Amino acid sequence: MKKNRIIFFVIVGVALAIVAVSLLTNRGTNQVTGLVGSEKEAFFEDARVRKALLRHGLDVTVQKAGSREIATSFDLSQYDFAFPAGAPAAEKIQRETGKSEAVTPFFTPMAIASWKPIADLLVQQGIAEDQGGYYTVDMDALLPLIQSETRWKDIPNNSVFPANKSVLITTTDVRKSNSAALYLALMSYVANGDNIVQSMDQAQPLLPLLTNMFLRQGLRPSSSQEPFEDYLVKGMGLSPAVMIYEAQFIAQAARGDGSIQPDMVLMYPVPNIFTKHVFIPLSAAGDKLAEALTTDPELQKLAIEYGFRNDNLAYFREFTTDHGVTLPESFVDVIDPPNYEVLEGMIQTIEQAYQQP
Repeated sequence: MKKNRIIFFVIVGVALAIVAVSLLTNRGTNQVTGLVGSEKEAFFEDARVRKALLRHGLDVTVQKAGSREIATSFDLSQYDFAFPAGAPAAEKIQRETGKSEAVTPFFTPMAIASWKPIADLLVQQGIAEDQGGYYTVDMDALLPLIQSETRWKDIPNNSVFPANKSVLITTTDVRKSNSAALYLALMSYVANGDNIVQSMDQAQPLLPLLTNMFLRQGLRPSSSQEPFEDYLVKGMGLSPAVMIYEAQFIAQAARGDGSIQPDMVLMYPVPNIFTKHVFIPLSAAGDKLAEALTTDPELQKLAIEYGFRNDNLAYFREFTTDHGVTLPESFVDVIDPPNYEVLEGMIQTIEQAYQQP
């Protein structure tokens, strides 16, 4: 009986010690909840990121959503931060919440995930250029093929991809996703004579073409990861050219699992457009997280390991070189998207076209 009592008190003592350690460990820890674009979900769920944030007293939980959805479909008063992809969505959130403070911990250029035979075919047509490890695509030269609804099989001297598919860049759902919205911004610039569309009056003549680019794709996913996974798994026949974030390709190559095949290539649009990942704090805890993401060297390196670019250019070069990815170090011809009202107006017009019988 005495022995049982001793065992009982030992168990109770151990339990109390565990509770005490837990309380001490969590003292000063802020529970932080935010909305993020799907492309950042894996970063926040990484155990190394969580550990680094805990050192700042931040226990972060994220909920993923399309960037346009974050800006239009949530009660943001229930969250500590919003972290969409793209400046237009961030602009909308700041207006709605009255929060002027924002930081951009990292960014990523837009790119077209494609295949060497496709890229070389476009080089042959004078539309793309081989830059030695990656390609650039003249979007002004590509636009007429999209506008005239040219099919791949109709491209002269095309023996590598004689498919009946239309020449299109596959995107996500423009009604929900930032990557598709930025493609819309880019193509509206090209269609507008290489000028940013500044009003809906300017946009009106362009909208039949821009709407057609999306409607002809059929039903599209809202997450930027889905079309990229189709590209990885289902091959050139389904996904000859897919608009992605450069970061997706880098992160996949870094896994080293062989999913990036030798004939998979990146083509960079010229002009290009950057996705700025704008972090908007909505509470004091959100302010602390903003500071951590922008000043902690470990977090900045971990962001690079998910393919994002930031101020640590040396580590970005080192990381991508180590994983066999050749990328442009800088971009000359980069445009900004239209302001929120114009971009949203174009999206709403396309949305209405989707709803027509």
